[in-house]
Amino acid sequence: MNLFLDSFWRAALYCVRPRVIALSFLPLVLMVALALGLGYLFWDAALDQVRSWMESFTYINMVWQWLDSVGAGKLKAVLAPLLLVFAITPLIVVLSLLVVALLMTPAIVNLVADKRFAGMQAKQGASFGTSLLWSLMSTLLACIALLVSVPLWLVPPLVLLIPPLIWGWLTYRVLAFDALAHHASKEERVLLFKRHSGWLLLMGVISGYLGASPSVVWALGAGFAPAFVILVPLAIWIYTLVFAFASLWFSHYCLAALQALRVQSAVLPEAPAIPLKDET
Repeated sequence: MNLFLDSFWRAALYCVRPRVIALSFLPLVLMVALALGLGYLFWDAALDQVRSWMESFTYINMVWQWLDSVGAGKLKAVLAPLLLVFAITPLIVVLSLLVVALLMTPAIVNLVADKRFAGMQAKQGASFGTSLLWSLMSTLLACIALLVSVPLWLVPPLVLLIPPLIWGWLTYRVLAFDALAHHASKEERVLLFKRHSGWLLLMGVISGYLGASPSVVWALGAGFAPAFVILVPLAIWIYTLVFAFASLWFSHYCLAALQALRVQSAVLPEAPAIPLKDET
């Protein structure tokens, strides 16, 4: 618990450093370009598909009629964009995590290591290619889990539980691996994952819930078209800043846990040698 809380407040303090804030804008530029490009190419077509899908259900048409009767017919124009925004939000979250992992996490790990663990030996237990493959495989598994779990989102409590849990698991897998890739050996990384899996997963879940919070900004952007161009980049920047915080949190936690592991290994006495029995 002490390591959990200590790494949390340290990560929060590091978030206000100019270097971290500057780093958060690099993924933002790429994400904004991607979001605007996809929106320009596919938004109208996707919105028409959602509206056609909604109109194909009789009970939804009954809801439209009821809304018109109570003077709330304008909600009909807002609902389709809202559904489309909520549908693409998980993909934006996953893509944001990958961008942060590839562009920000190495710099953040180096920042934490230089400030707190300057004398720590780097055993380079995983190469960039290994880290990239690990992130891609973890992301693929998370995407499959998201697709399989979509029908469960129709159950009101589960929609608030399942996506953050999946995002949290992905955050834990990607950021913990990247935090240890340069400094820990493969054996140390496996041991730390085993010893701290519960806390690391909890950190990932909390980060997952934090990453879900900007959905409100997405919803506002869908409901107020003139503000969409401003609110969507703001939401994407919030995503990247949340994941930057998560990366700092995992870096502080994992490197401190690695340091404690090495200190523990150094102070443990070696097992005494068993003398051979004299057969003479």
